[in-house]
Amino acid sequence: MSLLGRVNSQKPAYTFFLTPSVNALLVVIPLAEKYLSLVRGFFQPGPKAYPVLIPIDSAAAIAETERAYESFDVPKGTLHAAPPVPDDDLTTLRTSLYLVAKKKLSSDLIANFTQTLMKVRRDLLREEPLFAQITAPSTDVDAYLPLHPGAAAFYNGTQQSFMDEYGNYIYLGPMILGGIASVLAAAWKFLGIGQPEVREGPLDTLYALARRIRGVNTETELSNIEEEIDNILKEQRLKVEEGDEEGGDAATLNVVAHRLENLIHDRRAVLAAKPCGVIIR
Repeated sequence: MSLLGRVNSQKPAYTFFLTPSVNALLVVIPLAEKYLSLVRGFFQPGPKAYPVLIPIDSAAAIAETERAYESFDVPKGTLHAAPPVPDDDLTTLRTSLYLVAKKKLSSDLIANFTQTLMKVRRDLLREEPLFAQITAPSTDVDAYLPLHPGAAAFYNGTQQSFMDEYGNYIYLGPMILGGIASVLAAAWKFLGIGQPEVREGPLDTLYALARRIRGVNTETELSNIEEEIDNILKEQRLKVEEGDEEGGDAATLNVVAHRLENLIHDRRAVLAAKPCGVIIR
């Protein structure tokens, strides 16, 4: 468990009563009016009914040995104002109640809880005067109870905001993720994973027809090739008119088509010169 805060309660000295059955009474209470009035109610009113508080002169030595206690001076007139009881500041021992939390709880949670507790204690004084005794615990490293890191951050004023705590992650995170994504994309492209098949354009189709023309042996095949050329040119012209980027350059297509026509014409001349219909390549 780790320390969050401390609620002080004072332990006065022994009090003697004027009765044969009780010689002294040890009382441990907060020095708040609600609890002091309860102590005053033990005594009958009268000049001889005031209690006598016994000091603990060795309070400092006891506190040094038993660290759960502290040496404390009860102010003059704390129990009664006139005549004052005690009649002077009185040395005694003090012990405290501690608010603790599990160590595994996050620092942000405990810091916010401690901050809220210290803020609302004034609003709770009317219902519970004990809250007036809530004070910050010792922040020393060698304190009697270790202070929770979240509570220490609040008491020392080192509580971090969201941007202070996560600003570096917010700033560096996208850069790191972007770098990783670039490396993965380069590796993916290098390995050729998932790349779409390359589609042949109209120019590739027309160039392929040039090779076919040189190997044609009949007039019918040449006519079929001419029809294919016409269909390709017609299709590409429609794409250009519709603004399709895949339509290609019309001037280039016309140049290639004109060359193919010359090849077809030359091939017809070759076929016509072979009466036997046998073509020697």
